[in-house]
Amino acid sequence: MTDDLRPDDEARAERLIRIGRPPRNRGEAIRKLVWVLPWLVFLASPVRDLNSGDHTTAATAAGWAGLVVFVGLYLTLVFRTMGRPFRGGIITVLAATFWALGLALAFGFGSAWLGLFVYVSVTCGVAFPLRTAYWTIPLTTAAMMLAGWHAHNLDEAWGLFLVVLLVGYSMTGIRQLVATTVELRKARATVAQLAANEERLRLARDLHDLLGHSLSLITLKSELAGRMLPDHPDKAAQQVADIEQVSRQALVDVREAVTGYRRPRLSEELAGAQVALTAASVIADVPAEPDLRDVPEESESALAWALREAVTNVVRHSGATRCTVEVLHRQTLDGPVLELSVEDNGSGGSGKGPGNGLTGLTERLEKAGGTLDADRTKQGFRLVARVPAGTPAPVGSGA
Repeated sequence: MTDDLRPDDEARAERLIRIGRPPRNRGEAIRKLVWVLPWLVFLASPVRDLNSGDHTTAATAAGWAGLVVFVGLYLTLVFRTMGRPFRGGIITVLAATFWALGLALAFGFGSAWLGLFVYVSVTCGVAFPLRTAYWTIPLTTAAMMLAGWHAHNLDEAWGLFLVVLLVGYSMTGIRQLVATTVELRKARATVAQLAANEERLRLARDLHDLLGHSLSLITLKSELAGRMLPDHPDKAAQQVADIEQVSRQALVDVREAVTGYRRPRLSEELAGAQVALTAASVIADVPAEPDLRDVPEESESALAWALREAVTNVVRHSGATRCTVEVLHRQTLDGPVLELSVEDNGSGGSGKGPGNGLTGLTERLEKAGGTLDADRTKQGFRLVARVPAGTPAPVGSGA
C-alpha cells in the first residue's frame, strides 16, 4: 500500500520518522532548532537584570559575556545531541564547564539568574548517560536551592524547584522515547528485509518445484529426439510432440503460480492501509485480522483491491484527517456476504463523477459477484464493497 503514495506523501511520512536523526540540510536544522529556542524564555530575567543598571560596567560586561557563552554551550550540547553527539570525553568537559558557569553566574549575580539552572538540568538529562543524569539532575536542583539561599531569595528558588527537577527527568524520558523510535525503525527495516528474503526463497523454491521436473523431461526428450533422427523420424516426432505438451503444461503452471503471487491478500492490504494512512497523518481505525474462513479467494482478492483503491483515494485526494475501515460478515437475501466499509471525513475527491479507479473496481467486483457503493455522507465519503462469502456466517459475526 505504501507504494501507492505520491512523492509529497512519501516526503511527509519521511519527515515524521526522522526523530533522533541528524539534520540532512539547513531546513531540517532550522526545524530542530525551533524546538530548542522556546526554552530560552528563562533568559528574560538575566537580560532584564543586566539592563537594570544595578551592576558596575565591568560586572555588566562580564555578565553579558558569561550569558553568551552559557547560551552557546547550551545550544551546542543540546543541538549536537539531537544530531551527531560528541564523544563521551568532550561531552563531560563541556557539560562540566556549562554546569560551573551556570553556578558562578547564579551565585555572582543573584536570584534573577536562578532560571539558568533549568538549562543546566535540561543539559544533564540530554547529554549525560542515564545513570549519570539520574544523580546530576537532583544535584543541579540542590545547587539551585543553595544559590537561592545565598541570594536570600528562597521563595523564588522554591518556585523553580519542581521545574528544574522535573524538566531534567522529562528529558531523560524523551531521550529513551527517541532511542526506542530509532530501534523500532531499525527493527522494521530488518523485518522488511527478512520478509523480502523469505519471499525470494519461496519464489525460488516454487519455481524449482514447478520447472525442475518439466525442464529435465524436456532435456531428456530432446536428447532422445536427436538420437532418433534421421533413422526413426516417426519416433522423433513423437518425442517432439511430448516436448510440446510438457512445455505447455509448464507454462500453465507458471501462469497459475504468478497469479497466486500477484493476488492481493486482504490481511496484507489492511496492514498496508494502516501504514499508509498513518504516514499521511490520517487517524486510522483499521481491523487487524478479519475472519476469512470459507471466503473464496476471488472474493477476498476483490475486497483487497477495493481496500487498496479506497485508501489510495483517501491519501491522495480526500484531504481527510480520519478514516475508519470495517470488515463484516452479513446475511442477505442472496446469501452470506463479506462487506468492506471505508469511511473518511474528507471531500471525496474532485466531485466530477466516479473516476477510472472506481469504475475499474466496480467491474472487478462484478466479476466476483459483488457490488460497490460509493457516495458522500454528511461527515465525508463512504465506500462499501460486498462480495459473496461462501457459507453462511456464524451467528453474531455481523450486524
